[in-house]
Amino acid sequence: MESLEAELERARELDVGALADAIETIGFECTRCGACCKAGETACGDDADETDPEPHTATVFPDEIRRLQSAGDYDFRDVARPMPYGVEATPDGPQGETFEWALQTDHCGDCTFYAEDDDGVGACTVHDDRPLICRTYPFSVALGGTSQPMGEAVDAEGMVRAHECEGLGRDIARDEAEELAAALKERAVRELEEAVGVRENYRPVDVSGVVVHDSEGQKRPDGTPLDET
Repeated sequence: MESLEAELERARELDVGALADAIETIGFECTRCGACCKAGETACGDDADETDPEPHTATVFPDEIRRLQSAGDYDFRDVARPMPYGVEATPDGPQGETFEWALQTDHCGDCTFYAEDDDGVGACTVHDDRPLICRTYPFSVALGGTSQPMGEAVDAEGMVRAHECEGLGRDIARDEAEELAAALKERAVRELEEAVGVRENYRPVDVSGVVVHDSEGQKRPDGTPLDET
């Protein structure tokens, strides 16, 4: 397995044109179905099943959280929450350590920034400031240390992996493919930079509650640095 630093160099050397070629070959057009923004097929409210769907999880970087906060004058917890992996519910409340932030969700488990019009057409209410994970879905690149959103790939071309989405296989204009490819490269670089930062800034903690280790250090669920609490 290559080191994170080696994978980061590979990410920085990715050819945007080649990524765009792969995206064109696979094909993609967003249908605004909202599937990538929602918890799952289980309805919310009176029609909900007894088993709640898995909450929507989309990784968001610390600086992306701050940008979203500034864009809408949001509090930290309006924007992000600790990634649930590594966190357990206990009689004394949530406990554990995790290594990422996820976009905040509503009471249904959907992304809090997702909305539908009267015809059921989905939209992102922070579209211009949406995180890279959202800008690049349903694609990822085949590099160690980078994420594969929403499960395993269903299609592949070169370094590009495509994940389940009803918009796959549709024609995409070259300029749109190049824009998506540039964002995909940026995301791969940022994910690996964040992973290196998390590793370099990690330190063991012995405190109750939830702690998030990100590239800036250890934080509480409200984004407050642990050494300030």
